[in-house]
Amino acid sequence: MPILVNLDVMLAKRKRSLSELSQATGITISNLSRLKNGHSRGIRFSSLHKICDALDCAPCDILELVTTEQYVKLLGRPPLGDEEEDEE
Repeated sequence: MPILVNLDVMLAKRKRSLSELSQATGITISNLSRLKNGHSRGIRFSSLHKICDALDCAPCDILELVTTEQYVKLLGRPPLGDEEEDEE
């Protein structure tokens, strides 16, 4: 099952921008943007910890396990890992 990243939801709830989160965590805007838009294959625990600290939330507030169908419906494309499996 794919993992949906709800970083945009938490940013909105906390009224923070990606730029502010980048400054608070030391994670580049580019990497945060890739994560927020579902273009990241993974995240280090240390980065997740920094994001959660900055947004005063838990990992489950940012990461959500969904079905492939839900993922496609929300993002309009299959999860990153599924694309490679189809090519084999």
